[in-house]
This record gives sequence, C-alpha cells and structure tokens, in this order.
Amino acid sequence: MAVKPREPTPPLDVALAGGGRFILGATKPKNFTLVVFYRGLHCQRCKGYLGELDRLLPEFARRGVDVVAVSADPKGRAETSVKNWGLSKLKVGYGVDIDVAREWGLFISRAIRDDEWPIFTEPGTFLVDPDGRLNVAVINSITRMRPYAKDILDTIDRLIETKAPARGEA
Repeated sequence: MAVKPREPTPPLDVALAGGGRFILGATKPKNFTLVVFYRGLHCQRCKGYLGELDRLLPEFARRGVDVVAVSADPKGRAETSVKNWGLSKLKVGYGVDIDVAREWGLFISRAIRDDEWPIFTEPGTFLVDPDGRLNVAVINSITRMRPYAKDILDTIDRLIETKAPARGEA
C-alpha cells in the first residue's frame, strides 16, 4: 500500500460529471471524506454499489461525511453512468490518472472485454480525516468483496463514538 493510516493521502483532483471539480481537502467535512474508486461504466456491480451510496447519501451527510465516487472513465462514460444508473445526488468524478490511482495503492486492470475501458482501477474505499490523513482503507483486486454502505456507516458511527486513532500505521 502506498499510503498508511495517519499519513497524508495522495492528491485527488477530478472533474465531476455534470460540471465542477472535486479536490480532496478543498472542503472540510465535519468528520470524514469517503472516497470510493469504482471500475467504470462497464461494471454492473459498481452500478448497484454506487446506487446504494446514492440512496444513503443523506445518512452520510448526517454523520458529517462528504462522499465522492471516482473512476478512470472519461467524461462521456461517467455521465452515462450517472444517467443510466440513476445517480441523483452522488458526486461522480472521472478521468482519474492511473499513476495517481497507483499512489493510492489501487490495483489496476487492463480490459479483457470490448465494453471495458482500456485500463481502469479496481475498487478502493477510503475514509479520509478532515486534515487529509488516511483513516481507513479497503482495497480490492476484483469487483467483489467490497464493504457494504451500511457497514461503512456503522464503522463511521463507531469511529466517531470512540474517537479511536486510525490503525495499521506500524
């Protein structure tokens, strides 16, 4: 893993589907920023995963958590994902540079099907403290075995309640 808990995360600056930019650290959420790297338009499991995040976005906001989902897809594919997947509230960033994704410690895949982008990230879920330091990381080498949104909410509740420091820094 490129970054350890309690260390500053790599930079993340992406354009958003529908306009604007997401720059990690530009806003200071009360508790965390949840950064979810997803595979892209070709990933049907990502469709359901991001749909659940979109549906539960008010719960994340209630906990003082800003949420963004990002991929290496270009603008058109990201905007198609937002439209076709019915994402109405979730910020969806696109054009993540593969070198930046590697700095985050993500697994990178090459297309094996015609509908896949030539090179894309495998999933990664990161909770980032307001000061830009990594708190929690879950990195996948395939689309399956990701934390469910409700499990992420439970983890956030526990972290807020206990004020425990990030673990895994040794």
